[in-house]
Amino acid sequence: MTPKPSGPKREEKRRRAGRIFRALARLYPRAHCELDFRTPFQLLVATILSAQCTDQNVNRVTPALFASFPDALSMSRADPERLQGLIRSIGLFRAKARNLLACSRALVERHGGEVPDRMEDLVELAGVGRKTANVVLFNAFGKPGLPVDTHVLRVGKRLGLFRSQNPLQVEKELGGLVPPETWGMVSHWLIWHGRRVCKARNPACQACSLRGLCDFGSKA
Repeated sequence: MTPKPSGPKREEKRRRAGRIFRALARLYPRAHCELDFRTPFQLLVATILSAQCTDQNVNRVTPALFASFPDALSMSRADPERLQGLIRSIGLFRAKARNLLACSRALVERHGGEVPDRMEDLVELAGVGRKTANVVLFNAFGKPGLPVDTHVLRVGKRLGLFRSQNPLQVEKELGGLVPPETWGMVSHWLIWHGRRVCKARNPACQACSLRGLCDFGSKA
C-alpha cells in the first residue's frame, strides 16, 4: 500500500504531514473508534451498519441487536424480518440486513464463525469494502489499516495532504506519508477533527488550531 518516496517534494510533504498529525495528536489524545463493540464480530457488524449513517444511530440499535445475535453463528440463523426490525431505524436497513445475513453465513462456512484478520478475506464478505476492512483490521486486531471515509477525504484535502477524491488513491497517498503503525490513528484524528471542527458546512476555521498548516483555512 505504501508508495515509494519520489525525491525532495515527497520528503517535504512527509515533514508537513508529520507536523499536521502531531498537532492533531495533541488536540485529540483520546481519539478512538466511536462505534460501540466488544468483539471483532460486533465491530464488523457495526461498521457495515454505519454506511451512510452516523455512529450515534448505529450505537442506538446495536445493544438490542447484539443481545439477540451476539455472534456470527446466531446471526447466520436469524429470521430476516426480525433482523430488519432490529435495525429498521437505520438507513438502507433491508439491504444491510441482507448483507449481515450473508456475511454471517460466510463467516460460519469459511472461517469457523470467526472474523478473519486479513484484508483479502474481509473484502470477500458481503457489505465489506476496504474502508470497513481497514476499520476492523486496526480497531479489532491492532493491524495496520487506514479507513478512508468522507471526513478523511474532506479534512485531508482541505489540509493539502492529497488532491484526489478517490478513496483507494487517498489510502495509498496518505499511507505513504506516515508509518503503517500510525495509519489507524491518522484516520481517527482526521475523523474526529472533521466531526468537531472541520465540518462539511460552516467549518470553524477561525477557531481551528491547525489553521496555519491548512491550505483551506489560511484562505478562509
